[in-house]
Amino acid sequence: MSAGSGTARDDLPERFPGFHVLDQAPHWDDATRAVVEARTGGREEIRFFDTREEGTATALFDLLLDQDPQHRLVPVTAMVDARLADGQTDGWHYDCLPEDGEAWRTSLAALDDEAQERHQRAFAACDDSAKREILESVRAGDGLWRGLDRAYLWSLWTRYACTAFYSHPAAWDQIGFAGPAFPRGYKNLGVDRREPFEVADTRPDEMPQVQAQR
Repeated sequence: MSAGSGTARDDLPERFPGFHVLDQAPHWDDATRAVVEARTGGREEIRFFDTREEGTATALFDLLLDQDPQHRLVPVTAMVDARLADGQTDGWHYDCLPEDGEAWRTSLAALDDEAQERHQRAFAACDDSAKREILESVRAGDGLWRGLDRAYLWSLWTRYACTAFYSHPAAWDQIGFAGPAFPRGYKNLGVDRREPFEVADTRPDEMPQVQAQR
């Protein structure tokens, strides 16, 4: 679990200088371009989560993905909410957990209950240290946590978080991913064999870390 500040470091060079994945949009077909560009629009109305669940989910995602609440790169809560509201699950669920929508509601309520017992406040109102403590107790523990299987619950949270985050063009810019290969495709396959439109990583020896834009 990553739980840092999510802010960019001023002493580090831009990782993929001049790279912007949406510059490749003219090379995509109409359907692909529409899908990708729709992800960059304004904030979607929250339709599945209630106000309290939205706050709890946002606090959870910020810690899981190391996003700074003041400079959030990707609107993960809204993207997960849209999936759940439209019933766009993975088409399966762990048999020891409820179906995904119910599992999300149940687990977000459980986070608030845990925070109330430990810190006498809602999960979203806790400081980052307290929130990390709670999440680590879920991730690292054994067996059930408030009636939910810890390992499968952690998988649910991280699966939805990462699917949303890494489907967004803003995240692609930060990791140097040039977007869909259809219909143009890629011809230079292999390590360090870049396409003409790709940009070299200025810090190849470092672990990639998505950083918030200001």
